[in-house]
Amino acid sequence: MFSHILIPTDGTKQSDKAVDNGIALAKTLGAEVTALNCSVPWSAIAVGEIVSVFPEAEYVETQNKEAQKLLDLISEKAKAADVKVTTRHIYHNHAYQGILEIAKENGCDLICMASHGRRGLEGLLIGSETTKTLTHSEIPVLVYK
Repeated sequence: MFSHILIPTDGTKQSDKAVDNGIALAKTLGAEVTALNCSVPWSAIAVGEIVSVFPEAEYVETQNKEAQKLLDLISEKAKAADVKVTTRHIYHNHAYQGILEIAKENGCDLICMASHGRRGLEGLLIGSETTKTLTHSEIPVLVYK
């Protein structure tokens, strides 16, 4: 049915649920997994005449370390379940676009991801990377609530 599952994660409890279930599904199907973490690229923040700059090198180092910790945990879970796993960390301004690009690049035929459950006005205004992924994906997306 599915042979390569992309599991994007941001390290939240909701994402952990999608990771665990995605790995279990991969084991059942004999599929491989690509685990993905997407960070927002560095930028300076300017409001009026005030500019706040976090050093770029420090930002990138911190993001890379945090992503590596997260992806190492997922890799351990997949290996414990005897599931072939590849990990990726990317920088993209729009996580859903990064998710779709990595899915296509890696030949994934299913995306398993979490929904953070924002409802009402907050969900409408903020939008959800899950909703955007669902809307723009050409491959199936399995959403864990």
